Amino acid sequence: MSNTSSISHFLLLSLADTRQLQLLHFCLFLGISLAALLANGLIISAVACGHHLHTPMFFFLLNLALTDLGCICTTVPKAMHNSLWDTRNISYKGCAAQFLCLLFFISAEYYLLTIMCYDRYVSICKPLHYETLLSSRACAHMAAAAWASGFLNSLMHTANTFSLPLCKGNVLGQFFCELPHILKLSCSKSYLREFGLLAVSVCLVFGCFVFIVFSYVQILRAVLRIPSEQGRYKAFSTCLPHLAVVSLFVSTGTLAYLKSPSVSSPSLDLALSVLYSVVPPALNPLIYSLRNQELKAAVWTLMTGRFQEH
Repeated sequence: MSNTSSISHFLLLSLADTRQLQLLHFCLFLGISLAALLANGLIISAVACGHHLHTPMFFFLLNLALTDLGCICTTVPKAMHNSLWDTRNISYKGCAAQFLCLLFFISAEYYLLTIMCYDRYVSICKPLHYETLLSSRACAHMAAAAWASGFLNSLMHTANTFSLPLCKGNVLGQFFCELPHILKLSCSKSYLREFGLLAVSVCLVFGCFVFIVFSYVQILRAVLRIPSEQGRYKAFSTCLPHLAVVSLFVSTGTLAYLKSPSVSSPSLDLALSVLYSVVPPALNPLIYSLRNQELKAAVWTLMTGRFQEH
């Protein structure tokens, strides 16, 4: 712990070497973050204000938008600040807070995506039991469980990671505080606790993934049994946005964490980290709004109503 307490700050990965590229990265991050804030904010407002959208699917979508906002607000502002002011510093406590919040929002988002898959499964495979299995109380309990599980997961990893003695410098090979890069700085020979926590997390992630795959197999079988082509299209089209979001979330995270070390480079690592931590929160609202006419209509009504008021 003495080695850990001696570190007052970390040095994050610089996004660019020249001042012009730093300002370019600042502008890109600013544009992405504003788009994500606007899009997710519109979805949250539309679902909250539109009484006809007070259904389980849109309730979970509102929660998903909140996690997307959290992910963007956790990593991007610090990266923009460092690019604008040509610095790499982040305080020790700031790094711990960023680590905690990012892991919290990413974990909660994954659990919410799993619950949203269950919503689609019940809607298509057990429509007669939909209101019973997904009552208001049941939805609230599932959402609360997702948020609580995400927070517990992030709290355990944060407490364990930042209790390890760090004696290999304070330079992180990432533009935000991330678990693998912090562990590289540890001089502790005992990784038993972290290995145990990682094993539990991997089991949970894999379990959710298996549940999602199994659910979509059942959904596909149910859709194929629908006699009319229009009915099959309508049923499966309600699943396409969720399937696209899950695919984007899982594929970008898998690329970032399971790529071969032989193809690793700072520029590639940076591109992949942006791909899984910044791009999905910005694209998720677009994916859902493109395929959902009710949501598009509610967002348009919200925007035109606000415009007419002013």
